[in-house]
Amino acid sequence: MSIDRRFCQEITDAQGGLRQIKLSYPDNFNFGYDVVDVIAEETPQKRALVWCNTEHEAHEFSFGEIRTYSNQMANVLKQAGIGRGDRVMLILKRHYEYWFAAIALHKLGAVMIPATHMLTVSDLVYRFKAAKVKAVICTAQNEVPDRIREALAKTDLTMKLWCVQDAEGFENLSQAMTGADSTWQRVETKCTDPMLLYFTSGTTGDPKGVMHDYTYPLAHIVTAKYWQQAEEDGLHFTVAETGWAKASWGKLYGQWLVGSAVMVFDFDHFDPKQLAAVINQYGVTSFCAPPTVYRYLVRKGIPKMPTLKHASTAGEMLAPDVFRKFTEATGLPLCEGYGQTETTLLMANFKGRQPIAGSMGTISPLYQIALYGKDGKPVPAGEVGEVVIFPPENGRQPGVFCGYLDNEAQYQYVWRNGVYHTGDAAYQDENGLYWFQGRFDDIIKTGGFRVGPDEVEHVLMEHPAVAECSVIGVPDTLRGQAIKAVVLPGQEYRPCKELELEIKEFCNRKLAEYKWIRMVEFVTEMPKTISGKIRKTELRRERCGK
Repeated sequence: MSIDRRFCQEITDAQGGLRQIKLSYPDNFNFGYDVVDVIAEETPQKRALVWCNTEHEAHEFSFGEIRTYSNQMANVLKQAGIGRGDRVMLILKRHYEYWFAAIALHKLGAVMIPATHMLTVSDLVYRFKAAKVKAVICTAQNEVPDRIREALAKTDLTMKLWCVQDAEGFENLSQAMTGADSTWQRVETKCTDPMLLYFTSGTTGDPKGVMHDYTYPLAHIVTAKYWQQAEEDGLHFTVAETGWAKASWGKLYGQWLVGSAVMVFDFDHFDPKQLAAVINQYGVTSFCAPPTVYRYLVRKGIPKMPTLKHASTAGEMLAPDVFRKFTEATGLPLCEGYGQTETTLLMANFKGRQPIAGSMGTISPLYQIALYGKDGKPVPAGEVGEVVIFPPENGRQPGVFCGYLDNEAQYQYVWRNGVYHTGDAAYQDENGLYWFQGRFDDIIKTGGFRVGPDEVEHVLMEHPAVAECSVIGVPDTLRGQAIKAVVLPGQEYRPCKELELEIKEFCNRKLAEYKWIRMVEFVTEMPKTISGKIRKTELRRERCGK
C-alpha cells in the first residue's frame, strides 16, 4: 500500500474519481524523513528513480539508495555550515543529483531554491541578492559555473560553491559525498517552516519569490494520483527541467507518495523520437508534458507506446487538433490541468471523467474555489470571472504558498477580502467544466462584451499557419476595444495580406461575432519571460502605449 494513505482520507466514486480528500499530518511533517526514509526503511529495494541521458548512461536508484545519498550530502552540507532556514540554490538541470540534494536540504531544514541553467548573470545577481543565498549546488555544463562566479562578484555575499562535476572555483560535491557518513540524525522542523522557494517570472515586473512550507508535498497527492494517474510500482515521466515548479508537480513529491518511480531523461535538445524511445525502453506508464511536446510528437509521427496508460498536459494552450491526433494515434485522451507556482493543481480533467479538449476540467476537491467578478462577487455560469481560493475553516490550506519573499504587502494584496486572488480568468460552462481565459487583467472589453484572449487564441492555433499567437485589445472608437491577433507564422508561411485575410476568415467563422478578430499583425518573434510566457503587457504597450 502506498504511503500517501497514511496522510489522507479519500472518498471516491464508482469510477474511481475523487470526491473528497482530507489531509492529516503531524506538526513536524517532513517529506525527507516521513516519506523517503520511511519507504527506505520498510522497502529499501523499492524503485524510486530511473535516469538516463543522451550519452547512453543509465542509473536506477532505490529508496534505500536515495536515503543513503541524501544523508551523505546532508552531512557534507552540515559540515560546511548549512542549516535550518539557510537558502541553497540548485541549478542541476535533469541530473540525478538533484533528487539527492532536494531530500538532503529537506532533512537539514534548509530552503531549496530550484533554478534553471538558462539564467543570465543579471538573473543570478537578482536572485542571489533577493534571497540572500548561502550556497549553490550546480552543474558544470552550459557555462553555469562561470556565470555563477561572475554574478557572485557583483554582490557582497559570501557563498559556498559546490558543483556535482569538476569546475574551477567550486568544490566537487560528488567527491565530497564519497567519504561522508551515510547515517543522519533527524533535525526537527515544523510543517509551517519554509521549505521551497521559486522565483516565478510574471508578465510584468521582477520575478517574485514564492515560498512553500513543508505541507506542500502532500498537496501533490491529488496531482499525481487523480490527474497524472501515476500508479503504485509504475513509472511516471514528466518532461520538465528541475529549475521549474513543474518538476515538483511531476518528478518527486506526489509520485513517490503514491508509490510510483519517476523517469528522468537528461537532455538538452528535444527530440520526439528519443522521448518515445525512452518511454518504450523503460516501460513508462504515465506521461506528462507541455503542449509543445505533444505538438512535436504529432508533427513528427507518434510511434507505438504500448506501456503508456495515461497522458496529461499543462502550462500553455493545447490546440484541439493536437488533442485529436494524439488520441487517434494512441487511444489516450490528453488530460489538461491548471495551477500556479503559488499553488498545486487547482483544476483538471480528473480520473473518472471524460476529458474535454481545451477545458481545465473541474475543481480539485482539495480546494474551495469560485469565480469572482471585478465587484468581488461570484459570477454566474457562462460569465468570465477571476479564479479565487477560499481558505479552510482552520485557515491553513496545504498547497497554497505561505508568502512572497520579503514582500508582505503583495502577499496581503493577493489575499485581500479573505480569499486568494490568482489573477487568472475562467468561466464555467453549463456542464460544470471550467475554461481558462488568460490573466484577469487581460480580459478584453469590446462592444459591451467581455472576451477572454484564450478562447480566441484557441481558435487561432487551429490554423496551420499559426505557430504562436497572442490576442490583445487595442483602442477602437466604435467598440471601446477591438480584438487584435499578434501572430508568429510557421516557417513555411510568408506574411502577406492574403494570409491575414485567410486567418481572420478562418477564425471568425468559428467565433461569435462579438469575439471576431478585427486585426492581424505578423511578428518575427514574441516577447517572452525566461519561463516562456508571452508578455502581453509588452505587446499592449508597444501597440497601445499602455
